[in-house]
Amino acid sequence: MAAHPSHGTWSDRSRAADSRSEPRRTLTRLLQECGIEPGGPNAWDIQVLNDDFYARVLANGSLGLGESYVDGWWEVRDLEGFIYRLLSARLDKKVGTWRNTLAWLIASFTNLQRPSRAFQVGERHYDLGNEFYAGMLDRRMIYSCAYWESARTLEEAQDAKLSLTLGKLGLRIGQRVLDVGCGWGGALKFAAEEYGVTGVGVTIARQQADYARRACAGLPIEIRLQDYRELDEQFDHVYSIGMFEHVGVRNYRAYMNVIRRCLNPGGRFLLHTIGGFESTNHVDPWMNRYIFPNAMLPSQQQIVLAIEGLFTIEGWQRIGTHYERTLLAWRANFERYWAELGAPDERFRRMWHYYLSTCAGAFRAKTIDVWQVLMVPNAR
Repeated sequence: MAAHPSHGTWSDRSRAADSRSEPRRTLTRLLQECGIEPGGPNAWDIQVLNDDFYARVLANGSLGLGESYVDGWWEVRDLEGFIYRLLSARLDKKVGTWRNTLAWLIASFTNLQRPSRAFQVGERHYDLGNEFYAGMLDRRMIYSCAYWESARTLEEAQDAKLSLTLGKLGLRIGQRVLDVGCGWGGALKFAAEEYGVTGVGVTIARQQADYARRACAGLPIEIRLQDYRELDEQFDHVYSIGMFEHVGVRNYRAYMNVIRRCLNPGGRFLLHTIGGFESTNHVDPWMNRYIFPNAMLPSQQQIVLAIEGLFTIEGWQRIGTHYERTLLAWRANFERYWAELGAPDERFRRMWHYYLSTCAGAFRAKTIDVWQVLMVPNAR
């Protein structure tokens, strides 16, 4: 008996429908457990525009979620609220994929932050353009968590953060300080103007170094394009703001040894870093691919292990509750700058909107934090 000519087409369509409906049911159920209803009325309910979204996320986890957003496969009015609910329910742990395992294995057997790769994050992220970052950040170009305790604006909050940070070092006129990962030079300029110190700042981003030299012109400050491992000279105090996230756990001990050999007896070291509550060796796959290559967040245990025998901790302050507001201020500046620029690259805009919003959601969920760790060197 001959098959009806339409049977094959119907069967193919049925199988295709089943292949889409099962991922949709699975991911919808997981999202509902987080208080998120696909197509729902709440600001944090995602609106799916491409049915392949469900299978893509289940197959690729956070990478698939971020890439599908950049591709315009889904929308949500409150992106940080959406991410907050995902992370609060630990959905990222329930949808682990082979990509997370692969990232862990690669970082376990390879030093992703070795000297030959040290400048990659500068070239791909920090050298996007000084004008671009000027449109997003405050007037000092501080690209780290602000301190909003008594501040009303981003400018006030970043000044307050610099006062908080540098105030812990006990700086005095004429002292020489080292800024490891100086960015655009804002903190060093603040230190020279407010405390009367001299200083050296190192960065692995060429455009940052050029900008910092101009910004600090006329002050007793030297800006170098240099990897931290090359440092071998003496300073009264050392600080590092938002750079340790690029060091990597395989290099933590070497990093601390560099700081120790550069610090005069009686000096202080202030480490300001984003941190995680679980030890790992790699960053989120989407973040690694599109924003911060070779990055990772330290845990408290990893920091303590790295300083053993070298430093004693004198203070450990958590200020991560201030980062969500900082990120949302940056996002508002970025969106305003992008609109004024009239830039046609919608994918880039969505990528940065996603980056800033998801980080804000993570800090709201308290899955990551910001630490200021004050240390003094142990006797040799």
